[in-house]
Amino acid sequence: MKTYSSSQDLSGQWMIQHFEVGEKRAMDVAAAALDDRFWIGAEVPGDVHAALVERSIIDPPYYGHNDAKSRWIEQKEWWYRTTFNLVRDAETEEHFELVFEGLDTFATIYVNGHEVGKTANMLMSHAFDVTSLVRSGWNAIAVKFDPLHLHHQDKETFDWSSYTKERPWLRKAAMNFGWDWGPRMVTVGIWGTVRLEKRTIAKLENMYARTESVSSELAVLHVTADVKSVLSYRNRQKREQAVVATCNVRLLDRSGHEVAGVTELPVEGGIADTTLNVTSPQLWWTHDLGEPYLYTLEVTLFADGVEVDRYSEPYGLRTIELALHNERGEDAFTFILNGVKVYAKGANWIPADHLIGAIPNSRYRELVELSVEGHMNMLRVWAGGIYEKDVFYDECDRQGVLVWQDFAFANALFPDFNRDFMDNVRQEVENNVLRLRNRASLALWCGNNEIDWLYDMKSASGDITSPFYGEQIYHELIPEVLERLDLSRPYWPSSPFGDSNGQDANDPDVGDRHNWQVWHGSVYPRKHGEPPLLDYSIEGVTFKNYKKDHALFSSEFGMHASANRYTLEKNMPAGQFYWGSPEMAYRNKDTNHQKGILLMEGYTGIPQDIEEYMNYSMLTQAEGLRYGIEHFRRINHRNSGALVWQLNDSWPGTSWSMIDYELLPKASFYYGKIFLHPVLLSLEHEPGEPLALWVVNDTRDVLKGELRLNVYALDGEKIYSSSRAVEVTSQSSRCIVELTEVEVLQGRRAEEVMVELVSEGFAAPSNRYFLRDPKDVTLPESQLSVHVNEEEQSVTVTASGGIARLVKLELPLGRVRFSDNYFDLLPGESRTVRLLHPEQTSLPLTELRVSAMNGREG
Repeated sequence: MKTYSSSQDLSGQWMIQHFEVGEKRAMDVAAAALDDRFWIGAEVPGDVHAALVERSIIDPPYYGHNDAKSRWIEQKEWWYRTTFNLVRDAETEEHFELVFEGLDTFATIYVNGHEVGKTANMLMSHAFDVTSLVRSGWNAIAVKFDPLHLHHQDKETFDWSSYTKERPWLRKAAMNFGWDWGPRMVTVGIWGTVRLEKRTIAKLENMYARTESVSSELAVLHVTADVKSVLSYRNRQKREQAVVATCNVRLLDRSGHEVAGVTELPVEGGIADTTLNVTSPQLWWTHDLGEPYLYTLEVTLFADGVEVDRYSEPYGLRTIELALHNERGEDAFTFILNGVKVYAKGANWIPADHLIGAIPNSRYRELVELSVEGHMNMLRVWAGGIYEKDVFYDECDRQGVLVWQDFAFANALFPDFNRDFMDNVRQEVENNVLRLRNRASLALWCGNNEIDWLYDMKSASGDITSPFYGEQIYHELIPEVLERLDLSRPYWPSSPFGDSNGQDANDPDVGDRHNWQVWHGSVYPRKHGEPPLLDYSIEGVTFKNYKKDHALFSSEFGMHASANRYTLEKNMPAGQFYWGSPEMAYRNKDTNHQKGILLMEGYTGIPQDIEEYMNYSMLTQAEGLRYGIEHFRRINHRNSGALVWQLNDSWPGTSWSMIDYELLPKASFYYGKIFLHPVLLSLEHEPGEPLALWVVNDTRDVLKGELRLNVYALDGEKIYSSSRAVEVTSQSSRCIVELTEVEVLQGRRAEEVMVELVSEGFAAPSNRYFLRDPKDVTLPESQLSVHVNEEEQSVTVTASGGIARLVKLELPLGRVRFSDNYFDLLPGESRTVRLLHPEQTSLPLTELRVSAMNGREG
């Protein structure tokens, strides 16, 4: 996280209170001497909902239907107040700025009873010059937040704005108004940190560091510092000579040793500009391709030889490109890191909680850690949330995860014809580009989520009859800002985007693609201008449709799965934890609950109780994502990325997430440790067709060894085994052999076996498959024996009787890390699972529950 000198942190405990609109005169509530002792204590950063929950004024909004009981909050006028002490130096001219990293949303700010400005954008930081207002000693700040309806009730409504008509005029996180994975929860408050910055003479306004080129011998780093005078006009006139400003620029390694630098760099026209040559550089890589090495970039500003400001920030030396054509001149969509192709494996990121301001830093750290543990190397920050907090990018920089960053425009028309709105948007775009452009992890700017594609779909269906309001933002305003402020990484106008031969913007042959044929039943291919078709049938929504998709880059696809037992039971009233209950239905915000039923009906069969629903939905998601991602990775000569929708949840519901709200991974996450591993052993097979055995190699090394196929009967007997020599070049895939069903089944029925792929001579996780869908496989009863080692915090599970399908370990606790879970065991096979919690050293292992789809502990 970047740091500047001379700032006073004003975060922490503030006071809040609400009034009816017009009930109080604003200047009276803003008065410095107002007695607010009987107001409500609230933490900053935070929000009103979180503060009221903390004080037991409202019930926890995620429990049951309680979110509906807190709707009154969005109708009120809310005030925040705090005080602070300041020591001013009478001998020195000091300049003070009050900086808010996040105000949600329409705020008026007062310092010592004086109004200093208004804001109309949640999605950016705001700074106010308060030099003439702050005083030595005691000072007061008040912030008034208007209810949103005052700012949209008289505005035009458009043909299209998903989930609510009010949000296009409001620069606020779209998901606050509800989405198909979360409830409406319109937050208000100070959601970012607050600080008072003090400067004398001059300050470092902005820093821009960009790696121009890299090799093993040399990296070239260009550094530009924007310097701004903070002297008053009167004092500038009094000075006999102009201030001589210089900068020292240093790049430090982890030991604090300078590896490149320049001293007394002159500031000319408010700019200090230099190039640093770093010999034998340590480059920043994604965690799967190397080490995400971070130097420290330090810039010190001097005025007439005296230090007046300092900037320090971790910095990774790396180059990033987006190749839209391959070496054969064919269309492509491939990220190139330091000259090396990256197969992007990962997921889409939504805000880590609906109550964005109250999210603890630990939640960001744990989610990124889980992504790395799951072999993900890219996260896409989705457009319906926020430009994430610094801690998110800190963790991605540190842990070696690339970030696809959407601008905050999702699934709506936006009034680009309105000057005030566009001025607001321009400030937002510039603010976030300046904040994030030095991040090693930031790989791509993307203009919006699905708007270009869905504008055509909805126009063709007759839902939209207006012009493409908002098009100027993604195709003119944002590119112009990036051309001025950040040419160091690529820009992509929308996701999905790209078309050829009359296809729509979701064309698999150009750009990136969202596959919502699976789950949503969207019928493809589709021509530009054709009315969209939906197929809500078993065949229409099945994940087997993934194999028809030969996208260049798959940036959204996925399917629902239940949250874990603990997550559901914790947030549902007693007696409601059963399949088909009103509370279970309330956990699912998707527009048509039949999709999940159809998906399970065609694969596992329809669940009959809550236990089957949890198991069937988790197994369907896990096997479905494996089916799709293994297909995409097998065609890595063409496809260069697979980003699952979605990584995480913002509340405890049923959704597409791989990790539920309590930070408990679902079965798909543990499956993903295999199907996202840099070296993948993969079986391509359909009933009655040959078994094609593949090895996918995302590493920079050549793989040599053998691939073994083992075939087991469901009672554990090995009925077939064979191996083939393997040699797979770096970053490629290869079909090693094809075998017929007749050969490997050895007279057994396909419903009666499990197959296993094992590497010999090179490292890769083994991979197991059933040759028929679960609904067609009759599993024998399996018994599980469980041994708990309290000292090592581990559990050993052994199966007997028959293959144990989807062995599941559960504890009534959130944030538990299992080294493995949701796995299959052969009879006589044991697996030891280690448990870890980020804060608790001793876990309640006496409450451990171990089960399988076809057996339990006993």
